[in-house]
Amino acid sequence: MLRLLSIRNFVLVDALDLELDPGFAVLTGETGAGKSILLDALGLLLGDRFEVRQIRPGADRAELAASFDVSAAPAVGAWLAEHALSGDDGDVLVRRVLDAQGRSRAFVNGRPVTLAQLSALGEQLVDLHGQHAHQSLEHADEQRGLVDAFGGFTTLTREVGEAWREWRTAAERRDAARHDAQATANEREFLASRKRELATLAVTESEWAELNAVHARLANASQLIDAATHGDELLSEGDEAVGVKLAQLGQRLARAVEHDPALADIAGLVESARIQLDETARTLRDYRRRLDLDPAELRRVEDRIASIHDVARKHRVRPETLPGLLAETEARLGVLDASMDADRLAREADQAEARFRALADALSKKRRFAASELSHRASEAMQALAMVGGRLEIALVPLSTPASFGVEQVEFRVASHAKQAPGPLSRVASGGELSRIALAIQVVTSEVGHVPTLVFDEVDAGIGGAVAATVGKLMQSLGTRRQVLCVTHLPQVAAFADAHYRVTKAGDGTVVTSAVTELDRTARIEELARMLGGSEITAKTRAHAKELYAQSQRTSK
Repeated sequence: MLRLLSIRNFVLVDALDLELDPGFAVLTGETGAGKSILLDALGLLLGDRFEVRQIRPGADRAELAASFDVSAAPAVGAWLAEHALSGDDGDVLVRRVLDAQGRSRAFVNGRPVTLAQLSALGEQLVDLHGQHAHQSLEHADEQRGLVDAFGGFTTLTREVGEAWREWRTAAERRDAARHDAQATANEREFLASRKRELATLAVTESEWAELNAVHARLANASQLIDAATHGDELLSEGDEAVGVKLAQLGQRLARAVEHDPALADIAGLVESARIQLDETARTLRDYRRRLDLDPAELRRVEDRIASIHDVARKHRVRPETLPGLLAETEARLGVLDASMDADRLAREADQAEARFRALADALSKKRRFAASELSHRASEAMQALAMVGGRLEIALVPLSTPASFGVEQVEFRVASHAKQAPGPLSRVASGGELSRIALAIQVVTSEVGHVPTLVFDEVDAGIGGAVAATVGKLMQSLGTRRQVLCVTHLPQVAAFADAHYRVTKAGDGTVVTSAVTELDRTARIEELARMLGGSEITAKTRAHAKELYAQSQRTSK
């Protein structure tokens, strides 16, 4: 249930806080006063798209907030918990901030949410019926959606759509394989040849770098041996070797230390250098012994390098990427093998079609029952709306080709009186009759729904008199089970409300603002008189308004 709607800097509204109670409430006011602005703000809090022009002129941003009591809606609580958005027990606070740059941020219980999440939550909080519902009712998609929502099997409808798309995808793969069979075969032959060549070459990930290192060593082996030999001789071979000279220097410094201990550190450094030179010389000798002049091994390495180079050049890749090319080739061959398996693709398409038709058949059965029940209830409601003998028939027309919504189209056919044959809405019903039929359907679908708050935006347009009073009774009856908020111009409807709010517009020539006031009994009668008599209210009009209010209140007891 909607408990509070708070609006700041939105269209004509500077600041507004509207507190609501359970039951049936109406919003009335002069045309253009801003009644629908409140519902636009509520729509944005439920996930509607935002437009910059909706920010109040001169303001940098608009802020909207709504508080809902969902203690009697366990499904909402479960959804909030699933998305880690739970707040205080039984409360939901929805907030949205809109700025002049076109950016929008949304929050649920203080946590940021996406527009999709906001919309998903909004569908469970408020069911909004727009003032042009009778126009959209002429569309096949809207009619089908009403039947599915009334029957409570929209999840099955979505599953049918998903199954249909999977079937179409499988059929397209099957047909593409048949059409592209020759091109696929040619590509596969080329890839198979490349795979054989690369597999025979059998280059490993590290081989190219290792071959180049071995080749560099073998190709320069003689120079490396000479360098190692010369280094060994210079460091340790012969009386003039650096190591020999350094050893002699160490001995002399050791004797000199006896005469001057200050030379001890220097002697230690020389000894350390001699040890390092000896180690270096031994390492050079070991390196020289490992070197081998092997022309046969050099030729083998060069032949291997040449083979890898040739294959890499042929396929226009770098030698070190050949292992990766083999993996890509094998992967592509796997894809082609799968796409060339015509029998498997045909089986998959058949299986997808069978799943779709099974779901579509289940959907058709549910639609037949829901269509029968909805048409019966709506026809009953039409009798109370001055359409005696009128009836709504909902036909399920088989489709020649299955669609994403099933195997039949839903078609509303109406007769406005007993002697008229049912026909399409747009051809049989007048504008006023369409409004009443739409209202009858909306009331019926609202009765079976689980959304706690129902909002009607001037859905009573095009009716009046006794029919309007009947509409008021229907709304009042709905208000005993759900919270109902209605924007109306009809005093016969407003008189039945449990709470009455008047929307007014004021301005000084430069700034225009809208405000909402909850009316007490005296103010309600005055507002009903205005709605009955227009700008000039007489004593007779007031008496009529008082009588209308009293009658509606007695009826509600």
